[in-house]
Amino acid sequence: MAAEIDDKMPTNFLIRTPADHTLKEFMFDHVKFGVSDYAASKAFFLKALEPLGVAVVQEGPPGYGVELSPNGEASLCLYQTEEKPAHLHLAFRAENRQQVEAFYRAAMEAGGKDNGAPDLCLEYHTNYYAAFVIGPDGHNIEVVCHEPEA
Repeated sequence: MAAEIDDKMPTNFLIRTPADHTLKEFMFDHVKFGVSDYAASKAFFLKALEPLGVAVVQEGPPGYGVELSPNGEASLCLYQTEEKPAHLHLAFRAENRQQVEAFYRAAMEAGGKDNGAPDLCLEYHTNYYAAFVIGPDGHNIEVVCHEPEA
């Protein structure tokens, strides 16, 4: 049975139905968060997310930051902060399992710390194929594919 959306539910998140694993998207426009080392974080995210087609959309001074996106629509924005950033879990969707594997290799080459090599995560659902890497500020960066192996 598919999950129902009612008017009490926020409309800025993903709903995964347990029975059929279909997705109903209400994608964010952008997510912006502070980083302790702007240059290192920018380099890490550009390299790690390159397999997903992420590139710089626009950039200002470090206090304003950089906007990264694969398509110029939804974007990830980083800016320099003096505050210690709270740890986040950011999950990016891949089109296929090869992108998950390419992300993991690129993120590790960019200085990420292993937090889960590419593998099926059956506790979520049968086709949840993901990899997890800890980024420069301790953020848990995930790339996930929900499609069966091709």
